[in-house]
Amino acid sequence: MPAPAAKTLFISDLHLDPGSPEIARQFLGFLDGEARTADALYILGDLFEVWLGDDDPDPANREIVTALRRLTDGGVRCFVMHGNRDFLIGERFCNETGTWLLDDGTVIDLYGERVLLLHGDVLCTDDLSYQRLRRIVRHPVTRWVFRHMTLGQRRALARKLRKGSRMHVGETAPEIMDVNAAAVTEAFRREGVRTMVHGHTHRPAVHELNAGGDGARRIVLGDWYAQGSVLEWSRAGFELRALPR
Repeated sequence: MPAPAAKTLFISDLHLDPGSPEIARQFLGFLDGEARTADALYILGDLFEVWLGDDDPDPANREIVTALRRLTDGGVRCFVMHGNRDFLIGERFCNETGTWLLDDGTVIDLYGERVLLLHGDVLCTDDLSYQRLRRIVRHPVTRWVFRHMTLGQRRALARKLRKGSRMHVGETAPEIMDVNAAAVTEAFRREGVRTMVHGHTHRPAVHELNAGGDGARRIVLGDWYAQGSVLEWSRAGFELRALPR
């Protein structure tokens, strides 16, 4: 019998939260099912709605940590990227799960093709207030301060940030929060790639475009609020699929 074809899976924007247990159930099923048939799984940001730090003992989060460890112990390589919600994921999380933390804007070789991986928020340059906040919270000094707060202080700050985020989304036009075409073109030019994969915008699609005079492809992963979303890639090609709940 021939060996199964190698494949790589990409997901993002699960926003796991105790208030939405159905998402966690679907993700746990995915980790113990389809993900085990892959060579690698890439999680491109916002795995959690909020990650207060690797020292948070929340049982729901610990269940996810344990499930990721089962996956990596089974031989599946798993890579995690910071999103705008879980930028405090750190070394302890990676050690406990057996995952690797990727820089936002990593280029990988995917079956002979160079592919740029991003969370996606850095491309939304029209949203000036969000970009200012992003620069602040992603700064190493800010992260150091967050990690040295008590869990209670971090929870209070997270509630404040989430409230501000909801207000911002409600007051900002959707097109402002989407990617900027010039930022996309510049990312293609700077990295010298013809394909990028990202999440963040919650608008799953495959965009064929002209970047710098050459054909290019931008693949956007979907969120998991109402159903799952996965990009499956093998030597035979790729498929962006919904995962009905």
